[in-house]
Amino acid sequence: MQKRILLCDDELHILRAAEFKFSRAGYHVQCAANGEEAWTLIEQQLPDVLVTDCQMPRLNGLELARRIKDHPATCHLPVIMLSAKGFELSSSQLRDEYGIVKLLCKPFSPRELFNVVESLLGGHEGASDALVGLPIAATVPTAVSQWL
Repeated sequence: MQKRILLCDDELHILRAAEFKFSRAGYHVQCAANGEEAWTLIEQQLPDVLVTDCQMPRLNGLELARRIKDHPATCHLPVIMLSAKGFELSSSQLRDEYGIVKLLCKPFSPRELFNVVESLLGGHEGASDALVGLPIAATVPTAVSQWL
């Protein structure tokens, strides 16, 4: 059965590049441009994992993660947070207070994001490491151009 991933980011180039690559790797991918859109999609059909940016309009990533953690039907959903800013919260606080299982700082490695999702979901039939070969220290614009 195809694993479902929800990508949430207000930077369209990151969203579309990740959607393309995860789709090619065998995932069913849905996209949202802000936390409100993501929450609506989550209410309609719960994904297997959420990858969300932190700073977004309407409902930011931390607010979305808190809403997910506080709701009994969604509290088990793994959340991966992408952020261009540093956090004063420790990884244990992010996990315990927001349910965030992994924080990736921008610019992030597409391979690292793919590997985190794969490890959370235990891999899935039809998936391949579609991001192998990309440089670990790639900047977001470089990584995006290499994804496409």
